[in-house]
Amino acid sequence: MKNMKIVSLATSRKKGTPKIPVDHVRLVEEHGIEGDAHAGPWHRQVSFLAAESIEKARNEGLDVTFGNFAENIATEGVDWEKVPVGTLLNLGDSARVEITQKGKECHNKCAIYYMAGDCIMPREGIFARVLKGGKIRCGEPVRILDAS
Repeated sequence: MKNMKIVSLATSRKKGTPKIPVDHVRLVEEHGIEGDAHAGPWHRQVSFLAAESIEKARNEGLDVTFGNFAENIATEGVDWEKVPVGTLLNLGDSARVEITQKGKECHNKCAIYYMAGDCIMPREGIFARVLKGGKIRCGEPVRILDAS
């Protein structure tokens, strides 16, 4: 996997809603993204989705863009199917996360499903916890450190 990078960052104040794209975020160790509804002391502090998955949804007729699936970080060039749970990633110059979960169970259809017509996060979303905080920006690299 070459040229892996962050192409979108997004946050929201409320769970179950689309996130609003921003140009940078601050990751807080063992907490998540500062100001995001999903931050806290648990294993799904930060969510990832491939930009390629969002583009595929668009090509299938959904009117969606970055943040619409409530992903915090959209990446380009990362094949998330091949990245196992336990993998460590560097984001930008200083932040580090550990992949903790692939996909999730949706208990009921949220605002995202009704707005977009589908939600791909349960199938394709990746979740992580923050091991080392730092500020990250769109365009910065994603580096795989360890595939445990």
